[in-house]
Amino acid sequence: MGIVLNQSLKNTIITYIGFAIGGINTIYLYPVFLGATFYGLTNYVTSCANVIMPLFAIGMQNTLVKYYSQYNTNEERSRFLSFTVLFPLLSIIPFLLLGLFFYDEIVFFLSKENAIVKNYIWLIPIIGLSMAYFEIFYAWARVHMHSVFGNFIKEVGLRLFSLVLLLGVYYKWLTVEGFVYATAVLYILAFLVTMFYAFRIQKPTFQFTIPANTKEILIYTFYIILSGSVANLLLDGDKMILNQYMKIENIAFYSVATYIALVISVPSRAMHQIVYPITAKLMHENKHDELNSLYKKTSINLQMVGGFVMLCIFVNINQLYEMVPKEYSGGIMVVFMIGLSKYFDLILGNNNAIIFNTKYYRTVLFLGVALVALTVGLNMIFIPIYGIIGSAFATLLSITLYSLAKLLFVVKKLHLYPFTNQTLHSLGITFIVFLLFYFWQFPFHPIVGIVLKSFLVTVVYIYANYKFVISVEINQVLDKLIKKFIR
Repeated sequence: MGIVLNQSLKNTIITYIGFAIGGINTIYLYPVFLGATFYGLTNYVTSCANVIMPLFAIGMQNTLVKYYSQYNTNEERSRFLSFTVLFPLLSIIPFLLLGLFFYDEIVFFLSKENAIVKNYIWLIPIIGLSMAYFEIFYAWARVHMHSVFGNFIKEVGLRLFSLVLLLGVYYKWLTVEGFVYATAVLYILAFLVTMFYAFRIQKPTFQFTIPANTKEILIYTFYIILSGSVANLLLDGDKMILNQYMKIENIAFYSVATYIALVISVPSRAMHQIVYPITAKLMHENKHDELNSLYKKTSINLQMVGGFVMLCIFVNINQLYEMVPKEYSGGIMVVFMIGLSKYFDLILGNNNAIIFNTKYYRTVLFLGVALVALTVGLNMIFIPIYGIIGSAFATLLSITLYSLAKLLFVVKKLHLYPFTNQTLHSLGITFIVFLLFYFWQFPFHPIVGIVLKSFLVTVVYIYANYKFVISVEINQVLDKLIKKFIR
């Protein structure tokens, strides 16, 4: 776990810096500088792009990670890298042609509730294409154990330059309409920078040569497309559906709430970047015991770190919403619902990495497709009745069922178990700390209250987890820090 802890720590720090910048953008700059309409529009465009991204990438980012280590010579690996970059064009070109042919019909359908969407729909495939190739070249770097730079671009770079663009709107260097176009340019630049970084790690020798195990790769790729589509639809599909039923301002209200809740998943995102290739290697070498140990370690470590983040959000949520315009306050319940779904997914550790690297992955993927249909159906039922809270409930139910299904699959089929006694202890500590602090409000400015309460939660939570030895690895890290502090 040395390299895992090293790069996971760097990735976690980078990701939290990115989320801090994103938090400033989301809670203050977007609502105030852009307004609810153009904030909702920007989120809608990027969410749609994220949903179609798996169709453009056709799973090559995951395919690259799974199969790269199985090639023995540099020539074979170079040919495989070329294949993963060039093969998506076979999907991208037909989709773009179809989009052009049915452009008027697509525009009419997507803009029937919100006419403002009409002028920006053409940005969706451009951003989706940039996202797809960013992920492919990021995977190129990750298989060479270089996960930090791409993570920096994804988590910090995009948000930092969005902040600069928002300041440009404030100082009238840029119009709110221009901001939406500039956001598309940012994604293009992120893809290009990551591509050149990947080429620096290993120079490409492009040749469209089909690998020897093409049939196996294509079958895997097909199911990864399903997986990526399922994951992204569960993440951003609700915003697409909101656009069909409600005014676009509601996407802004929903986006603030979901962004706050998504902070809970940051540790998982950070660790996944480096754990995925290690999981693939252990499974390829049939090291069951080492894999089971890694599964338990990632589960309890993520539960402990994610539980802390969730607590800081939940106990401070009322003060946090005092700092945004009042019309956004209806999103508090959305934060709780989406946050709980992310926490449950978090404590499953490297569950996804295990499933994607086993021969049984296709069964769970079809289950995921069924759950997407359930999500869409539930959103269509609950959004007209309960608005954004109905959408959050539909997402909570769908993601929880999907996560539970994946957990049972890994336990039953692979005999891998993520939970230990420490799992229950951690849940108990988290719940007790929540009850201690949620109902206690400081009569100060919201920022001062949040800082004070977060400090107290940090002290109590870390002490309780350290005392009960919830995570041996985290305790070892704390022991080293204590020794350094004493010296």
